[in-house]
Amino acid sequence: MAQAQPLDGSLIAEGDPPGSADLDPIAARLVAAAAEVFAEKGYDGAGVAEIARRAGLTTGAIYSRYSGKAELLADAIRHHTSDEFDLLFAQHAFEGRATDILHTVGAHLVTRVPESGRALLLEAFVAARRDPEVAALLRNHLLERASRLGGLVEASKAAGLVDPALDTDAIVQFAHAVGLGFLLFEAVDAPNAAPGPWDDVVSRMIAAVGPPGPTSSR
Repeated sequence: MAQAQPLDGSLIAEGDPPGSADLDPIAARLVAAAAEVFAEKGYDGAGVAEIARRAGLTTGAIYSRYSGKAELLADAIRHHTSDEFDLLFAQHAFEGRATDILHTVGAHLVTRVPESGRALLLEAFVAARRDPEVAALLRNHLLERASRLGGLVEASKAAGLVDPALDTDAIVQFAHAVGLGFLLFEAVDAPNAAPGPWDDVVSRMIAAVGPPGPTSSR
């Protein structure tokens, strides 16, 4: 099983990817090989024969389980893309407090190390510009994430941690936009802000979604 690392800026899954237990051994080998090939060569450059070869199997093993590359990419993203939110949920450290989770995930964006799952996700976004099937699977992936995070935001509103006047979908989309934007920085090895100043900005942004303070009367 994957184990979440301590919250030191390197939230990385080790061992088997989250959710891989639902794959049979052959499918697990195929998905692991596919994740490698897609990340290295991109979706268009990845060949089914190469994926099968790396898995030590035949292309028949792929087509007996998947309709094609897009469906295989969907499983590769599902099982080989680490999800910081899931890792934090598994630690039970924040008891569902959306503001604390958003702050932790947001703050570590500038310190996280390169990870093959994020390269895979970036390649999928590039392919989605040309392949409607890939675009559809990425939309579903984002909708699943948005649903989980949206539920957490709603719970935090009920607990008085987030201003109920703010739109939940807008908060979720903002969080995704910031996180996904860092994929582009990583792709070109762009320098990040220093951790201290970045944490200050994240803290200020998180505080802004809290309920408004009492107004003074004169």
